[in-house]
Amino acid sequence: MVDMTSSLLAATDASGITIVGAVMASSIIIAGASYGLSLIGSKAVESIARQPEAEGRIFMAMIIAAALVEGVTFFALLICFLTLFWMR
Repeated sequence: MVDMTSSLLAATDASGITIVGAVMASSIIIAGASYGLSLIGSKAVESIARQPEAEGRIFMAMIIAAALVEGVTFFALLICFLTLFWMR
């Protein structure tokens, strides 16, 4: 496996490595964002189950936090794609 990976990296030029890096970065960004959103959702549901009377405030805080996570995710993906197309 190591020999195949090293020969693949040796056969590609700088733009090929850029593409691989952008794909890996995008994967990490999306995985982190999905984990963060699932954590926000699960904790919000848990909080609403503990205090049903505070549902409105908890729901609004959850929506704001999820929007901030999505905004950072879209910005990071934009940077990855700009890097990818700028290096061509």
